[in-house]
Amino acid sequence: MKKILAYPLSVLYYLFFGLTLVVFHVIQWLSYTLGGYQAHKVSVDWLCYFLVSNTYVLGTRYRFENLDKLPQGVPLIVVANHQSFYDIPAINWYMRKHHIKFISKIELGKGIPSISYNLRNGGSVLINRKDPRQSLREVGKLGEYIEKYNRSAVIFPEGTRSKTGKPKAFNESGIKVLCRKAPSAYIVPITINNSWKMTRWGAFPLGIGNKLTFTIQEPFAIKGMPFEDIFNRVQDVIVSGINPGE
Repeated sequence: MKKILAYPLSVLYYLFFGLTLVVFHVIQWLSYTLGGYQAHKVSVDWLCYFLVSNTYVLGTRYRFENLDKLPQGVPLIVVANHQSFYDIPAINWYMRKHHIKFISKIELGKGIPSISYNLRNGGSVLINRKDPRQSLREVGKLGEYIEKYNRSAVIFPEGTRSKTGKPKAFNESGIKVLCRKAPSAYIVPITINNSWKMTRWGAFPLGIGNKLTFTIQEPFAIKGMPFEDIFNRVQDVIVSGINPGE
């Protein structure tokens, strides 16, 4: 019965989703062209607000825990497990005060209204997974960027999304480069639960009635810490909070 109800609700969701992308593509272009970075950022914040709000028609609820723990006035390296596309607008909206930037695969840099434009112009970086040198070079640029401007980089070290909620092995290379290029940063571990249920039946129909939780674990400064200790700490704390199949 739940899956049957998901079909019409998914159609309605995709109508809102498509309209949001088209409208905000124009808004982003105008904001960036006429107002530069800050105006563009505001337009992206509101894009993410509507992307989150669109999922309400699916009965989706969000809980973002411990926002008060986030350090202020320093670069942040946000490390999280990855379960679906819906992780991204939620992190961007709830953490908008921290100027969130993403590491994204190069294929997303064109062809998608709003999303591609933001990835190309909003401070995020696009990596070619088939070219490790290019990938690490771009990640390094992002690290230098957040160090210079006290902004935030989000990295999903699993590389690809978990379709069942069960975490995959973390890759250390991207985190290592960010730590080297942004030595004054704080690591912000985030544990995501239940996001995978949004696509438990694939892209259509979407899952309905899900509560997505984002738990900010204790942030910590990386200065003076051996990278092995940083990596083990962040991986352990994220994975320990995951409830696969919950």
